[in-house]
Amino acid sequence: MKLYYFPGSCALADHIVLEWVGAPYETIRMSTADVKSAQYLALNPEGAVPLLVDGDFTLTQNVAILSYLADRYPEARLLGDGTPQGRAQVLRWLALLNSDVHPAFKPIFVPARFLPEPKLARALADAAAANVRRYFGLLEKRLEGRRWLIDERSIADPYLFVMLRWAIRLDIGLDGFTNLSEFAERMDADSGVRAAVTAEEDETTHLNCRARA
Repeated sequence: MKLYYFPGSCALADHIVLEWVGAPYETIRMSTADVKSAQYLALNPEGAVPLLVDGDFTLTQNVAILSYLADRYPEARLLGDGTPQGRAQVLRWLALLNSDVHPAFKPIFVPARFLPEPKLARALADAAAANVRRYFGLLEKRLEGRRWLIDERSIADPYLFVMLRWAIRLDIGLDGFTNLSEFAERMDADSGVRAAVTAEEDETTHLNCRARA
């Protein structure tokens, strides 16, 4: 399998799951120019990452890739306890992260894309940061007394980890979110997570979740 990614992007969640399932894979680091190339657009007309290629099968979109990997390697037990209810719980939290929390970051990353006037763009970014923290409040409550978003680790957990890394990098912070901070520390200490992060970024760029929580 091949995973096409940008360092630090949401594709990191797929990278972590590839480590967790123990599948043989390779990663292909992309740039902004690379994803607009004719060769890449032939594989992924969306011109974005992540992209997973498994033999003759190509797949885009994080939720689809994460679900595919969990189904392809059921022994890793990353899609619940095997019951419809367990699977639904994983997909519930994955959907929240993908459809609500992830888009909430976009005005913070590129506020000028939404409002070109600098002061208005700054105000938009501040409002978006407050919105992210509102979602974090929901996730903080969910993690009360839990190590993972459900009773065992799942494909939703790496996606949450990516969101927390973004929050730290963007100075939104995890202050006041003890459960999220502890979750981020556990994930950062996981061997599969560290392997994926180290492969994508120089070790000196690892975010210290405890120090900046």
